Amino acid sequence: SDDSIAYLKANHPEVTVIAMKENTGFTGGYNRALEQLNEEYFVLLNSDIEVSPGWLDTMIQFMDQHPEVAACQPKILDYNRKEYFEYAGAAGGFVDRLGYPFCRGRIFQSLENDHGQYDKPVPVFWATGACMLVRSRIYKELGGLDERFFAHMEEIDLCWRIKIAGYQIFVIPQAVIYHVGGGTLPKNNPRKTYLNFRNNLLLLHKNLNRKEFRSIYRYRLILDGLAAISFLFTSGFGDLKAVLSAHRDFWKMKKKNIHNNNNLPLGKEIGLKGTSILYQYHINGKKKYTDLP
Repeated sequence: SDDSIAYLKANHPEVTVIAMKENTGFTGGYNRALEQLNEEYFVLLNSDIEVSPGWLDTMIQFMDQHPEVAACQPKILDYNRKEYFEYAGAAGGFVDRLGYPFCRGRIFQSLENDHGQYDKPVPVFWATGACMLVRSRIYKELGGLDERFFAHMEEIDLCWRIKIAGYQIFVIPQAVIYHVGGGTLPKNNPRKTYLNFRNNLLLLHKNLNRKEFRSIYRYRLILDGLAAISFLFTSGFGDLKAVLSAHRDFWKMKKKNIHNNNNLPLGKEIGLKGTSILYQYHINGKKKYTDLP
């Protein structure tokens, strides 16, 4: 509605415009664009990001030197508070034994001040889709982003598949970018709540073997139910309804076209953390990654 396509055609004819007939989300948009390219690396980069000098060269140099690494991310700081880590990726992502994502520098809503505590490149479980460098060959071999996710946690699913395929994922803190966050869906939007809860269940069902998923899902029914009740007293009925809808639609999708099997490796074999981040955060009061056991 802002005439951006006409503007590009008039002022930047060197830019190829892919005009989508419908909104296919983060996943479909990237897949349509990247399937037309044959470069060695792809960069997934959100539109609400400010980059720093040399950020991309730093990551490419690391990837060139480490062929066993399939994807990496930079250090992600808050655009509005540049001394703090930003929610979507911070200094590299992990997943706990019940399927909850967290980061070095960010656990749930607690964001750490960046004072160089995570400045060493390390292997992580997932790199953020807000800014990810990935080898195009591996991206295409694994089928790209799963379009059933639409948006949210699709990059964790991709990284999980990368791990199962035997490759590593790294964070390169010497590359720095600044992220506004929430530009498409703000944190208090029930649509965001819905996608996060539904896609987290899809993520676990797709990538865990059947027995392990069933075990975890019993806990998640209870925990997600408690989260829904909590939403009723904090953010309102919209978020409660979003959680219930997420579980309903997950089961519809599961019955329709998503199958898991017993040949997939156990979560701990490819890097799921053995701790419960909910327990550590809410019961033990651990608000920083460095405080976790």
